[in-house]
Amino acid sequence: MRNAPTILHLDMDAFFASVEQASKPSLRGKAVVVGGLGPRGVVATASYEARVFGVHSAMPMAQARRLAPNAAYLVPRFSLYRAISEQVMALLRELSPLVEPLSLDEAFVDLEAGGVAWDEESARRAGQKLRADIRAVTGLTGSVGLAASKMLAKIASEQAKPDGLVLIEPGTEQALLAPMPVRTLPGVGPATGDHLRRAGITTVEELAEAGEDELVRLLGKAHGHALYAMALARDERPVVAERETKSVSVEDTYDVDIHDRLRVGLEVQRLADRCVGRLRGAGLSGRTIVLKVRRYDFSTLTRSETLRGPTDDPAVIREAAARLLDSVDTTGGVRLLGVGVSGLADYTQEDLFAQALPARAAEAPEETVTEAVVERVEPVERQWRAGQDVQHAEYGHGWVQGSGLGRVTVRFETPRSDPGRVRTFFVDDPALEGADPLPLVADLAAQDSSEPASLPKSRSGTVGGEATSRP
Repeated sequence: MRNAPTILHLDMDAFFASVEQASKPSLRGKAVVVGGLGPRGVVATASYEARVFGVHSAMPMAQARRLAPNAAYLVPRFSLYRAISEQVMALLRELSPLVEPLSLDEAFVDLEAGGVAWDEESARRAGQKLRADIRAVTGLTGSVGLAASKMLAKIASEQAKPDGLVLIEPGTEQALLAPMPVRTLPGVGPATGDHLRRAGITTVEELAEAGEDELVRLLGKAHGHALYAMALARDERPVVAERETKSVSVEDTYDVDIHDRLRVGLEVQRLADRCVGRLRGAGLSGRTIVLKVRRYDFSTLTRSETLRGPTDDPAVIREAAARLLDSVDTTGGVRLLGVGVSGLADYTQEDLFAQALPARAAEAPEETVTEAVVERVEPVERQWRAGQDVQHAEYGHGWVQGSGLGRVTVRFETPRSDPGRVRTFFVDDPALEGADPLPLVADLAAQDSSEPASLPKSRSGTVGGEATSRP
């Protein structure tokens, strides 16, 4: 195990919520909650101002609204989050070839492999420069942990939050870990934590004192050995630059159960198209199509079909998903649907129509195949969701604060303006349309053709410079 603290863990601060605050001047310093806004929605991220009220990730949105009724509740804008994540990951790859992304806003970096750190001082300099670069490029803040192992670096970044840097000095690791709860260690979830608590083990120090044999008896050989090593601050896991993608999938949870079989079929086809979009975006194709259905009683069914070769063709994947749906009883209603593709490859099978059919139906008449891949026509409904970007012919760029009773309320402001004015329109106002997000940082905005030539006037009648206030 290395001694120098050259493993870096970056965790962007309240990432989704911070992006929304940076994008919307009127929300800076305010409680912001991002997630599904329907009755069954859950919190994806809460700003630090919202966390004061007890709101946290994975909490049911209905509970969050009870705890923080005056917070701003917004839908996620994943395309913007992904774009900013790519900027951050590019900065990490400038430091080292060994970057292990864990999510859009979190990653490990082996600084020693990049030759930018070899001791405490050089590691601290690299971490400080990274935080400054992230702020300059994205306008956001991230917390950095530095240590001799991945486990300790992640613990350090948690201690650094928000907007800080913590370096765990060699030789202090066990003393640091000793009073921490066992749930601090990787691999100790709620079930394992409860099992250890019943055995009288609640801290890392007690875990180490229990001894390896006792932990093996309580948790099994593999888990017991691993946890005992971590309790002694031993973590040999390397930073892995590439994680193999095993599957690509999309799913939707519906606010109201879907009972109409035709609607269920249309939803499955729509999800198949979205899944294909993700496949092609990653340059992948796959052989196994998977359908996931959660019914009204919370029972969850999965069905799969393996094709003759990998594909990213939407007609083929839609048809396979439709066949899988035929085997599922949806009479009582459906609350969640998902479509996925596994058995991934970086090439496609040319004989698409042949592989679209199960083996037993390969000799089906040609007209049967043709009919199965006819494109559907969906009705287009105009919906305005809180947080959505919009553009008005007269007032410029803004975002939806809310809608209902045939009207939509929009606040007109941009990342670099003062807090903007609020105006209300009919939902079918032809002058109002959806828009792409604007860049958060001014020098990047100058290169973006989506930026309007003149920003709408704020309430004070002037346009502010680049915002510097952060959550």
